[in-house]
Order: sequence, then C-alpha cells, then structure tokens
Amino acid sequence: MLTECQIMEPRTLYPQIEPYDSGTLTTPDGDEIYWEVCGNPQGKPVVMLHGGPGGGCTPAHRRQFDPERYRIVLFDQRNCGRSLPSAADPEVSLARNTTWHLIDDMEQLREHLGIEAWLVFGGSWGSCLALAYAITHPERTTELVLRGIFMLRPFELFWFYEYGASLIFPDLWEKYVAPIPEEERENLLEAFHERLNDPDPAVRVPAALAWATWEGATITLLPDAEHAGQFAHPDFAVTFARIENHYFTNGGFFSSDEWILDNLDKIRHIPAVIVQGRYDMCTPAATAWDLHQAWPEAEFHLVDGAGHAFDEPGILHRLIEATDRFAGK
Repeated sequence: MLTECQIMEPRTLYPQIEPYDSGTLTTPDGDEIYWEVCGNPQGKPVVMLHGGPGGGCTPAHRRQFDPERYRIVLFDQRNCGRSLPSAADPEVSLARNTTWHLIDDMEQLREHLGIEAWLVFGGSWGSCLALAYAITHPERTTELVLRGIFMLRPFELFWFYEYGASLIFPDLWEKYVAPIPEEERENLLEAFHERLNDPDPAVRVPAALAWATWEGATITLLPDAEHAGQFAHPDFAVTFARIENHYFTNGGFFSSDEWILDNLDKIRHIPAVIVQGRYDMCTPAATAWDLHQAWPEAEFHLVDGAGHAFDEPGILHRLIEATDRFAGK
C-alpha cells in the first residue's frame, strides 16, 4: 500500500485534443452508442469508462492519456451523453440498460475498431464496470487503472444515498431529501425511483435535480461551484438520476452483493493500479481498502488530501503516472 501527503511536481492533464474518428454503433437491440477515438491511431489502445452510471464523457476525459502513445477510445454508455435514446425522456425504457448490456457494447465497439485487447480505465461507476468487464473478458484486458472504487454493494449505497453521508453534509442532505415526504424517507432509493420515472415533469425534474446536485456538491474535497454546476441542467439531471437509480435499485444487476470480490481470481494476474482519495465522500475509502485487501497484487494508492473527482491533484497525478507507465508495455 502506498499513501502520500504530498507529491512533488504533480502531473497535470495533457493538452486539449479532438477526436480523429467518431461515430455511432447500433446495438443488436437498436440503441445508438456514441463513440470517439483520439490520440495516435497506432498507439496502445485504452478504453475510458465514465462514471454515474449516466454521466457521459467529457473533453477532459481524453486528457488523462499521452496522445502520442495511446489510441484513446471513449464512449457514452447507453441512454446518456450523445447515445440514443436518451434517458432524459421518461418514456424511454431502461430495461435494456444493465451492466451486462454495457459489457456487450464494449465488446461490439472493440471488434468494430479492430482492437485485440485494451487497457481498461475507469473511475467511480467506471471502476465497477471496468472490474466487471475484466472479470468476464480477462483475455481482452491488458491492464486496469481504477479510481474512486465502487462495487455497488448495499452498504456503499446506504452510505451515500440513504444515510451515512448525511452526517458529514447535513445542510446538503436537507436539499437532497427535500422532494421526498418524511414518511417515505426510510427507503430513499425507492422513493426517488417512483418520482424519477413520473411522467409529470413537475414531479420528475425536482427529484432529479435534488439527486444530481447532491452528488455534484459532494464529489470534491472542498466545495467547487464549477463541478457542482455541471449537474444542475434539468436534462442532464434527469438522465443521470434515472440511470443511476435504475442501477442502484437493481443491485447493479450482479448475482450477489460481493460478486466482484468473489471473482477476483479471474483477474489477479492482470497488472492493475488502484487510486483512491482518502476523503472521498461519494465512494468511501473502505471500499477501495476491501478491494486492496482482497487483491494485494494490484498497486494501491490512498491519496491524502483528495476526494472523489479525477482531476484533484493527487489523484490525477497517480492516474497519469499509471497510464504513462503502462504506455510502454
């Protein structure tokens, strides 16, 4: 285990970059998945898995990799970002949006791009999806770089969406639970589920904004209005909240609470780096610690003075340090 209080000459994001190729992939069940490729067409393939689920990719996500050495693949997961149909429309069913559908989408995209195997990079929900992908397709995973570990276990959901984090952010929690009557607050996930899927925008949108802005306000170590503001657009909030809640009320579609930990032997041989902020309120360090304890072969960094966001200095340094090192393999 590696911890640090200070990093000399911390790494920063690579310069802005634009895709050299992009498109949409039609899935067997008719969804349209937006994808893009940046960097060096002859470089080492890496796929970047965004968070949420439902967060979508941003231009900053491209900048975590050396564009001269990586062929950088990004895609918006089902029903979010530029993928269609959008979960912002309450009539769009999420029945075909599960962990296993996303893994199938990744395989379809990998084959479409002619990639034999790739480095799999994911943060927050993306770390969960990355682990699930690697467990089911270890032969296609050259390395793993994981940040803000989330394994979608019941206690993790209880911590952030039902009670625990309210002890740290009582003021923000009050705004989060405001759309839910007091008599329904014993099961907030279910109470939000009912409202987020209500056809009436006067019910759906306030619930979505409460859900999304709660998360946006708590993902950084210190308050960051710019980060939080990204979650406040109604269409984004509805998309984000509906998809997250869909996954959470279905246990991530895993067959058991400890599915990832129970299947680690399938990926123990894959080189991996785990990066976790000590003061991550969204995906608390206990989850990353459990993964580290069960998988000591993976390199583990517990970053002091950092929260959940990937662009916090200590976390970003360790992520780019890892991708730079793996670029040479």
